[in-house]
Amino acid sequence: MRLAGGWGWFTHLEVLARGRLPQVIPVSEAPGEVIDRLSAPRSDVGNNDLAQPRVMGILNTTPDSFSDGGLHAAAKDAVRAGQEMQKLGVDIIDIGGESTRPGAATVDPDEEIQRTVPVIKGLRDAAVNTLISIDTRKAKVAEAAVAAGAGLINDVSGFTYDADLAPLAARHDLPVCVMHALGDPATMQNDPQYDDVLLDVFDFLEGQIAKLEQIGISRTRIIADPGIGFGKTLEHNLTLLARLGLFHSLGTPILLGASRKRFIGTIGAAPQSDSRAPGSLGVALAALSHGIQLVRVHDVPETIQAIALWRAAMSGRHL
Repeated sequence: MRLAGGWGWFTHLEVLARGRLPQVIPVSEAPGEVIDRLSAPRSDVGNNDLAQPRVMGILNTTPDSFSDGGLHAAAKDAVRAGQEMQKLGVDIIDIGGESTRPGAATVDPDEEIQRTVPVIKGLRDAAVNTLISIDTRKAKVAEAAVAAGAGLINDVSGFTYDADLAPLAARHDLPVCVMHALGDPATMQNDPQYDDVLLDVFDFLEGQIAKLEQIGISRTRIIADPGIGFGKTLEHNLTLLARLGLFHSLGTPILLGASRKRFIGTIGAAPQSDSRAPGSLGVALAALSHGIQLVRVHDVPETIQAIALWRAAMSGRHL
């Protein structure tokens, strides 16, 4: 069976359940609704056909993000960076005005708007037509960003922080990304605990997707993100990465945001976040092998080049 209408195929399924060992079964023994979710082609995100991998470039307008804080705090610098991303062929530009690094404090919505909206307007004024995502937990920020030209809402709280954010997305008929995080950024890395990290994250995402559907956001407009590094230890992250295929059972596109995260530095002996591009590329390509449709990255040109070579090497032709 073709996986999610993309580049992967499967003949068997691994069945996971609490309290029992995994079981591998052929597709002929799987329920029809499960096969439908796994095999149905995913809807486009903006103009992006998800039958091929897509790159979301990170553009933080913050002074304190863990890897690139301060680089694009001035609007003119952020606009220039966004223009360069478009020239390189990035598929989505994800603009954020609030750091979500471990220990980060919450930013006032008006301050977040002042950081992000001039950049979105500047990109649109500069004829950048790439899909722009607003990375925010707050409805007030999203409203201003959408008015300025953003076309996707990426909420690291999984739409649990601000009750007005999901209805806003529904009113504007916007695609959304719902991510799993255990707790608030200020405290999420304080000894995170799970009963079963795979199934706990899956159940959260399935529950939030169901809630979004109830208020009028179609599953075809939803992207899911397991939230690597958000309230997770190195072991939790690796468990999720090794079984990313589980999340295709949600019936949505999957986004992976592992770029430059701490576990990459730990395993790759790269204490400085800006030296973690090779490890980030390794994780991104591993994710593509699981059929993950979108990767959110800091190192845009390197990722685009790596994906082009990965696709050519896997297919035996220059795509």
